[in-house]
Amino acid sequence: MTPQPKLLDRVRDAVRTRHYSRRTEEAYVHWIRRYIVFHGKAHPSTLGAAEISAFLAWLAVGQHVSASTQNQALSALLFLYRSVLGMEVGAIGQVPRARVPTRVPVVLSRDEVAAVMKHLTGHVWIIVVLLYGAGLRIDECLELRVKDIDFDRHQVVVRRGKGQKDRRTMLPVAVRERLQAHLSVVKRQHEHDLAHGAGRVVLPFALDRKYPNAATDWAWQFVFPASRMCRDSRSGLPSRYHLHETVVQKAVAEAVREAGLVKRASPHTFRHCFATHLLEDGYDIRTVQELLGHRDVSTTMVYLHVLNRGALGVRSPVDRL
Repeated sequence: MTPQPKLLDRVRDAVRTRHYSRRTEEAYVHWIRRYIVFHGKAHPSTLGAAEISAFLAWLAVGQHVSASTQNQALSALLFLYRSVLGMEVGAIGQVPRARVPTRVPVVLSRDEVAAVMKHLTGHVWIIVVLLYGAGLRIDECLELRVKDIDFDRHQVVVRRGKGQKDRRTMLPVAVRERLQAHLSVVKRQHEHDLAHGAGRVVLPFALDRKYPNAATDWAWQFVFPASRMCRDSRSGLPSRYHLHETVVQKAVAEAVREAGLVKRASPHTFRHCFATHLLEDGYDIRTVQELLGHRDVSTTMVYLHVLNRGALGVRSPVDRL
């Protein structure tokens, strides 16, 4: 008789079956584990809405987590009961969600962006140029494959972005030469790996079965590969994954400090700058929405609140005195 999989393994399987992102999987497993530990490692099937409410209250009052964090924990627990355990426990649907405050994003001026860029080098400089120049999210940039860069048409193809949507955005002219030089170095590394019996790359889903040679094909290699080999969790073979996001986060944090900025900037800040500066230049908000990959234009409209001239280009009356 086949043993029953462990609960957290069932959670992972349910998340992957629905093709949720890696970050969603990590977050859900994290909150479900904390929920179980909070209730003395009792099995969730023996718990209910009252225990969920107690856990959420402890997070908000005892741990002082933000509203978005509290809502993420609730989403993880709802997923556990509904999609994994197949249970409806009392009034679980009535557990209130915390109200998330509306905040405007942190945006750097053009001079501040330039100041930060001066303190970046190598492949991190290229990555940040793509974040700012093409409006990419950090994970979208790091997951780029060689085939996704179209130098002839000056565009970048984002595969399976947020919401599992593909989109196209521009390839900045400023990064073209350095990106080509970077890819030449990556290609030599790939050829060296092939010569030593390696050269595989981690592929999404079941593409390694559909295209048996894709894992070693140059077109499928990551634009920003990791410096070390790892083992593919599915095949067990030595493979190369993309650069870890913490490498970029640490480099940007250091560059912001060296530039003397007091704003709390991260890699994602450059995506905010991309949208805001395009709107300042007079580009249509629908165009910016398409480049960012937003489902609804209301999401893009948040950048109207951080324009230098105000949402409607209104001049303050005190400036006319």
